[in-house]
Amino acid sequence: MEANSRWVALTAVAPVAWGTNYYVTHEFLPTDSPLYGAALRALPAGVVLLALARRRPHGVWWWRSAVLGLLNVSVFFVLVYAASQLLPTSVASTVMAVSPLTMMLIAWSLVAERPGAAHLTGAAIGLAGVCLMLFTGAEGLSVPGVLASGGAMLVSAFGHILTKRWNAGGAVLASTAWQLTAGALFLLPVAAAVEGPPPALSASALLAFAYVSVVATALAFTVWFAGLRHLPSGTVGLIGLLNPVTGVLLGTVVAGEALTVRQLCGLGLVLLGVALGRPGRAKPVPRAVPAACNAPRDGARWRGERTALRRVGRR
Repeated sequence: MEANSRWVALTAVAPVAWGTNYYVTHEFLPTDSPLYGAALRALPAGVVLLALARRRPHGVWWWRSAVLGLLNVSVFFVLVYAASQLLPTSVASTVMAVSPLTMMLIAWSLVAERPGAAHLTGAAIGLAGVCLMLFTGAEGLSVPGVLASGGAMLVSAFGHILTKRWNAGGAVLASTAWQLTAGALFLLPVAAAVEGPPPALSASALLAFAYVSVVATALAFTVWFAGLRHLPSGTVGLIGLLNPVTGVLLGTVVAGEALTVRQLCGLGLVLLGVALGRPGRAKPVPRAVPAACNAPRDGARWRGERTALRRVGRR
């Protein structure tokens, strides 16, 4: 139980870092270069993790890294950027909050993890809390934006569960480095063809990219995939609800936005949903009685049979 709690706390670093990423990207990074922005976020993170792991892909991991990099990095990063440009943050975050339920269903089919009642209840309560915090119904909706946000949610859920399935027993740090590097290499030629030369970056933008790449990408994805390896997928999905919570709290603390009673109630529901999804204490497994416990009785019986045979031989 204590080990599970440590993994829950460690995994929570990822959605908190991703929640801060929205603010940093919006305030300091160029808004007209989504492809370069995604590539410059992923490539330094992949290089840093490669230097730490000191391993290259081998065997099936060459094509697995390409598939995971395409899903978890290339497509996901671009769709998230498009959704953030086309939709209000509240609507985009609400769509992404369906991710826990999606991860549970995909995990059921791919890694045979059947969602429990606590996970499903926690997902429903957490989703209600996110809607209460973020969704106002006042903003107009963009159909392409909704499709981009929903696509990002589906791609990330499928890519994360696929990572869990393929990386069972493998090196989390190395596989994360491979897919981040592969995703960035996919993006660079597309960015050059579509957006032209790389954008000029100010000192503040370079520092922002350093934070986004090292903290919100390299560190966040490593602990997230490690959590997927050690915790049920439903638990990890519910921990992801801390992402919009972080966005709301950051807006209150940094941007001076008012925290309403409705948002506080929604925050409470999200935290309740995350708490319900925590893995419970494992039931004690009854210990099998060793065969050696029967040795005295069996030995006595064998001695009795041997004595009888001796008596027959004497006759």
